[in-house]
Amino acid sequence: QVQLVESGGGLVQPGGSLRLSCAASGSRFSIYTMGWYRQAPGKQRELVARITSSGSSNYTDSVKGRFTISRDNAKNTVYLQMNSLKPEDTAVYYCNAKYYLSSYWGQGTQVTVSS
Repeated sequence: QVQLVESGGGLVQPGGSLRLSCAASGSRFSIYTMGWYRQAPGKQRELVARITSSGSSNYTDSVKGRFTISRDNAKNTVYLQMNSLKPEDTAVYYCNAKYYLSSYWGQGTQVTVSS
């Protein structure tokens, strides 16, 4: 069982930056593929970025070059550095931990990009 707690969301102006954190409880954090998803009002939840246990990462096209996912296995934490934020990045951001058929979600953190 893994419990995930996101933090770092908030209100930011277009062009600004935020860093989201997701702290995981439980052991064996390093074996999980960790992902950040987001869901905007009226839209489906979508994958933003993902990092495997070996450190390989991938991003949805709309955030490539602006967002960076990273993990610190010693701290059981995954991060999402978001730069050059746009209004269309506004959403609730969720952290996910996945290992084979096991999948765990955090409660989400709101990111609002507005002037």
